[in-house]
Amino acid sequence: MKTAGLMIDCSRNAVRKPEAVKRMADIMSRLGFNALLLYTEDTYEIEGEPYFGYLRGRYTKAELRDMDDYCAGLGIELIPCIQTLAHLNGIVRWREYEDITDVNDILLAGEEKTYKLIRKMFKTVSETFTSGKIHIGMDEAWMLGAGKYLRKNGYTPQLEIMKAHLARVSELAAEYGLEPMMWSDMFFQAAVGEALSEDADVIDDAVRAAMPENITPVYWDYYSTDKTHYDNVMKAHKRFGKPFWFAGGLWTWTGFTPHNLYSMRASSAALKSCMENGVENVFFTMWGDDGAETSMFSILPSLCYVSQVIKGDDGDDAIKRAFKELTGIELESFLNIDIPGITFEGENKNKTVNPDKYTLYNDCFLGIFDSIVNRGNTEIYRETSRRLSKLEDNGEYGYIFKTVRSLCDVLEVKNELGLNIRDAYRAGDKIRLGGLAEECRRAAGLAEAFLENLRVQWYRENKPFGFEVQETRIGGLACRLRSCAVRLELYADGQTEKIDELEEDILDPECDAGSGPREIWATPWNKYFVNII
Repeated sequence: MKTAGLMIDCSRNAVRKPEAVKRMADIMSRLGFNALLLYTEDTYEIEGEPYFGYLRGRYTKAELRDMDDYCAGLGIELIPCIQTLAHLNGIVRWREYEDITDVNDILLAGEEKTYKLIRKMFKTVSETFTSGKIHIGMDEAWMLGAGKYLRKNGYTPQLEIMKAHLARVSELAAEYGLEPMMWSDMFFQAAVGEALSEDADVIDDAVRAAMPENITPVYWDYYSTDKTHYDNVMKAHKRFGKPFWFAGGLWTWTGFTPHNLYSMRASSAALKSCMENGVENVFFTMWGDDGAETSMFSILPSLCYVSQVIKGDDGDDAIKRAFKELTGIELESFLNIDIPGITFEGENKNKTVNPDKYTLYNDCFLGIFDSIVNRGNTEIYRETSRRLSKLEDNGEYGYIFKTVRSLCDVLEVKNELGLNIRDAYRAGDKIRLGGLAEECRRAAGLAEAFLENLRVQWYRENKPFGFEVQETRIGGLACRLRSCAVRLELYADGQTEKIDELEEDILDPECDAGSGPREIWATPWNKYFVNII
């Protein structure tokens, strides 16, 4: 591989402290990586744009230069990753950028004010990074042209909008001597409405013509463990007629725990495909969707695994030995950190599910996820807490294990709490409901203890901005649990006639009634865990 890199998400709620980025760079250097991609949507300073990254913990130019110098000293190229089309939630909230917002988080293509801002982005990057490379994003703009652009210009095919916008952006990048790369999904989306199409014919002459000569496509994919899938999509990418990069994923974005085991399987298949298809530049993403709750160092097992695959020394013994040398911890012990995010035995370890998050936030009265609760997970949480407690004294990574252990303590109590409350209520067992009120208070206390440990983890790895989200969510959870305790006691004492939420029958959130307990992926907090208002 010419390039073996890691992308650190510094935009989805958490902005990683420069010290933590340097700490990761040290680890990467030991593992043989030579590129670190810093993903910043609006979390970098732009002169004359006070609302760009406002209250988000944006990096100053001095911080970026310092990280760039540090990485260079390790032989690692620090590559800026920005957004020049979509994924700009942080700025579209401000009236300052209303004129250049198309719809949702998408910039208004064709608007001169848009390109004035993008010019400033490139100016900042050229002044702070020594790398000539830049990732300009351009992904997942599914509603491109459907808002203000549509009202101003009428219906225009997305491919035409992309072509014109990309031409302007590529010209601006060239002015600053930058070599841009971009995610390729919008070309597939515009052509056939599918971001990861395995149909090679998707990339025809019209699609190729929309890609400026100076832009390198990047194929992202973290959703398969099937090498044939990657082979097929790479075959389609070859139709661009130019070298492309590949981006895999080290799963940090489903909740509070990583998916190392899944990351290893998916990365193995992807890397084998890259090697056979002549892809020489790869990196692996660590996204922070919906909160960035997971420690950035929790994926060290999969990061170490990827490095061994690239080196061609990926036997089990070699990987275990390399990981022990890197961390001082046995690989099997470290991987206990995955368990709260999988819990079911067997094939569920190879799926991207997140019971660690939806079990935590599952309301004990509303019971949105009660239909899929597996009572057996309670013992798994208890046993995992015991295992992780043995790792808390580790000086380098003990704080991560302590956070996940305290999460397990909450989940052990909360897993069956809603089921037990509804069962007792339907049975008219007011004595049992009184005891369950105490369980609600116990869960609230454990949630607050977990929040304190998460606080330590957050402030060690991230700037303080964004932790207010965790305090609002977990603090709200504790408040709700205590509120439910009071209402259970009032009902048990005969002071209220009923509890309205418990009168509701439980439906299956996945509309798959009768399938029984299973694990799913339910991430967005504002979609699943609170009533939409």
